[in-house]
Amino acid sequence: MTIISVIFTIITMIASVGIFYNIYRSQVMEDLKTHVHILKTTEAVLEYIEKDFDPKIDNLRITVIDSDGKVEYDSNADIGSMDNHGNRPEVKQALKTGSGSAIRESGTLEKNTYYYAEKMNHGRIIRVAKEAGNLWQFGAQIFPIFLVVLILAIGVSLVVAKLLAQSLIKPIELMAQHLEDDKATETYEEIQPFMDKIHSQHKALKKSSKMRQEFTANVSHELKTPLASISGYAELIETGMAKEGDIQHFASEIHKSANRLLSLINDIIELSQLDVMDHQLSTTNVSLNEEVVSCVDMLQMNAEKHNITIATDIIEKDCIIKANQEMIQEVIYNLCDNAIRYNKPEGHVWASVFKKDDNIILQVKDDGIGIPEDDLNRIFERFYRVDKARSKKTGGTGLGLAIVKHIAEQHEAEIQIDSTLGEGTTISIIFKTMNK
Repeated sequence: MTIISVIFTIITMIASVGIFYNIYRSQVMEDLKTHVHILKTTEAVLEYIEKDFDPKIDNLRITVIDSDGKVEYDSNADIGSMDNHGNRPEVKQALKTGSGSAIRESGTLEKNTYYYAEKMNHGRIIRVAKEAGNLWQFGAQIFPIFLVVLILAIGVSLVVAKLLAQSLIKPIELMAQHLEDDKATETYEEIQPFMDKIHSQHKALKKSSKMRQEFTANVSHELKTPLASISGYAELIETGMAKEGDIQHFASEIHKSANRLLSLINDIIELSQLDVMDHQLSTTNVSLNEEVVSCVDMLQMNAEKHNITIATDIIEKDCIIKANQEMIQEVIYNLCDNAIRYNKPEGHVWASVFKKDDNIILQVKDDGIGIPEDDLNRIFERFYRVDKARSKKTGGTGLGLAIVKHIAEQHEAEIQIDSTLGEGTTISIIFKTMNK
């Protein structure tokens, strides 16, 4: 801001010098014109000049020229040595129109000579001349004044810039001191959106940092449990402390823990990949009808193993969305798999696809154990389990619904959940029109 002010001041000074110099030139010429008019009204011009008029007082040079250009009088020079002035621009113009003016520059004296001439009634030309400084000399004379103005302008600009900067920075500093709370900070209306953005980004970063810390702690805990189980059973077998009849049981437990460990690692890797793919989502036309049928067929054996009936309910055909096919398959699989795991014996799972309000909806419904109302807002958190004992028993990792939520967000889809404890759960993924 200060630099801009200085540049603007210098430009203004240069322009002012030019303007004032033009005014100065006009004023000098007007003064000469006034002197000529005074002399012109005097009948005996030469006698008046020689006796009563002193040109030196106003630094003037007076010349009287006849109609042929011959000099009859000059206040500064011997007329005998002077050339004919008939070709001088101001004299020629005066003879022709009655008055004339000219400015002649001196390359050595750094001065200009101003001439003004008028034709008198008897045909003579009276000319008045005056030397005055040229543009550079004029600029040099007023430079000290402009220098003082420039210094004052710079000083004022620095003070104003500092005050403005403080008024802008102070709210930001106050906000930085109170980022941990929601204390409002008064500021200019123009920068309030910027302040709000910083505050919201800080909250998001804080939340993200907390989630990473919780995720790291949960990962460590979840990985530690199956590893401890594997290590414990393996140690019993290695040291010979396991009875012959228990070895098969221990091997089975090791196998279960290893599978759980692999499932955890796979889900963690998938979540990490989803984070990386936030801005690299490759999409194609995906038929939800076909993907639901394929997934239900794949899970039939697992459902029968848990004494659960799983079926499709395709209300409408040609439910096509623009999406990443592998991710959509993962969403359908996780929702159906969860509905099977957290169900009651002889329970049912229905996977359906239909259109509503120009949107396409994927819905998985079960008549299982349901979810308590207090837990509904948290079931999509990573490693969150409503019933931890049941989750471990069924082999759940606690990451399935977190993956579903992440994929839905990447596809700008909305998740709705409706659940009644002891009656069942319905989860709907609403793919908006622009994704069709």
